[in-house]
Amino acid sequence: MKSCCIPSRQSGSNTSADVRHSTLKKAQQGEANCANDIVDIPGGITLLGTNRPYFQNDGEGPLRHRKIKAFRMDATSVTNARFRAFVAETGYITEAEKLGDSLVFQGLLPKGTPPSRAVADAPWWRVIPGASWRNIYGPNTLDQLQDDHPVVHISWNDATAFAAWAGGRLPTELEWEHAARGGLGDVNFPWGEDEPNDVDFQPCNIWQGQFPQRDLGLDGYIGTAPCRSFEPNGYGLYNMIGNVWEFTSEVFKVRSLKKAAIAAHAGKVGFKLSKGGSFLCHRSYCYRYRIPARNNTSADTSTSHLGFRLVYNA
Repeated sequence: MKSCCIPSRQSGSNTSADVRHSTLKKAQQGEANCANDIVDIPGGITLLGTNRPYFQNDGEGPLRHRKIKAFRMDATSVTNARFRAFVAETGYITEAEKLGDSLVFQGLLPKGTPPSRAVADAPWWRVIPGASWRNIYGPNTLDQLQDDHPVVHISWNDATAFAAWAGGRLPTELEWEHAARGGLGDVNFPWGEDEPNDVDFQPCNIWQGQFPQRDLGLDGYIGTAPCRSFEPNGYGLYNMIGNVWEFTSEVFKVRSLKKAAIAAHAGKVGFKLSKGGSFLCHRSYCYRYRIPARNNTSADTSTSHLGFRLVYNA
């Protein structure tokens, strides 16, 4: 699996490069109401995976029927405002803050950002000293933080710490897929089967245009979108596809004995499973914004497009 989706701290960020790119384009404002709404997700017989896998080596298939208990889920990913409340109460320090850097997509770096190291196999990712959930584009970018956007630069370990404080937990893959389908059954997207495109249908926050040179922003956003952007799915959940990748509680595993699958994921012992895609996904290179698609990262990795939401026992 290429690092186009979620690079890891273990990917080898060792290539020097000079970064002098365009000024950050601020995301347009959406609904500012980011109260922590929690919605009920019904139980029953549900689906996991697909019989139409796109990335064979990722373990997307086959389609399986599973029984699931009812649970509750955050209507949105965890916001900056909500994470700030957690930090204010507990004094928690994220792994990016402890380690002193995090991974930022090059197209979001403000003009004048100093030269930075690139991830070796995905040079559009830069290791930026001082980047964290507070300063999402590097030092002195706190003014770019928006309360109603999803918190980013959060590792899996940070997310589980927040979950313990909030009285919830990260979802299982089955729970996440069941919730994302919104009652529609065997579909690729929370709204059905219609494919997002670069012309006239943008139901979620993903990339439009030529990656990684230019995001046309036809969906209304460059970078993250507010937590309540776009239409919710049938269960009342926002941005289950696109915007930010979301952690699950599970270790990434591919149940395959094929040599290609084993080779594709060699060295990823203990990596965590994430779902949903992000604002950097485009069908031309990262078609992982489908419900059954799967991705992985090490537990200490943080990036500018990786977040989370919680579930709660009914």
